[in-house]
Order: sequence, then C-alpha cells, then structure tokens
Amino acid sequence: MRASNTDALFRTLADSTRRQILDLLAERGCLSVGQLAAEFPDLVASGISKHLMGLRGAGLVSASRHGRKQIYRLEADTLVADLTPWLAKYERYWFAALERLRDLAEESTGTDRPTSRKNVRRTRSR
Repeated sequence: MRASNTDALFRTLADSTRRQILDLLAERGCLSVGQLAAEFPDLVASGISKHLMGLRGAGLVSASRHGRKQIYRLEADTLVADLTPWLAKYERYWFAALERLRDLAEESTGTDRPTSRKNVRRTRSR
C-alpha cells in the first residue's frame, strides 16, 4: 500500500465518530442511517451520512439500498488489507513485549514454560 493510501486511511480513522460507527457496524452488522443516528443523539442524520460518505470513500463501509433505506455494512477485508502492511512493520515490537509479559507472569506464578521461545515463534508464524 502506498503511503498516501495509508495517510488517507488514518485521516478517516482519526475522527472518533467514524471509529464509533465502525465499532457499531462490527458489533451489530448492517445498519441504516437512522439506526446509526439513534446512537448519536448530538448529531443529525445528515451528519451521520457525511461520516458514512467519508468511510465509503476510504472503502471501510459499503451501502446497499433496501426500499427507501440505505443499509451500511463494515468492509472488514478492506480494513485488514489496508492496515496489515503498516502494522506488520511493528509486529516484532509487540511480540517482544508479549514475550516479556509472559515471562513476568510465569515468574510471579512459578509456572514453567511449556515450549521454548523458538517453538512459540515457529508456531505463531504458521
């Protein structure tokens, strides 16, 4: 993914209302503008529609018409495809932090490790 695509995605996700809309769609599945607007009493439906346009432009949601209603759904594949290359650069830091956390937890409980670090890495990468 080009840096400009990543930048556009992060600009879209920078807005807390847009992230909340994505959260609602992830939790509840397909929702109409009215259903989404009911979750944001401080915003009018046209404000929600504007946020949805931004999310659609980024490919994070899609819409289909059902009668007079526009129904929106999360495009999780787009989110994964667009974020994975960027997040992968930082995976080694997370993995190292999780290993340290595991080591600390095992030290405090006196638990022996069931597998070596080498085996954990090999299993995780499959």
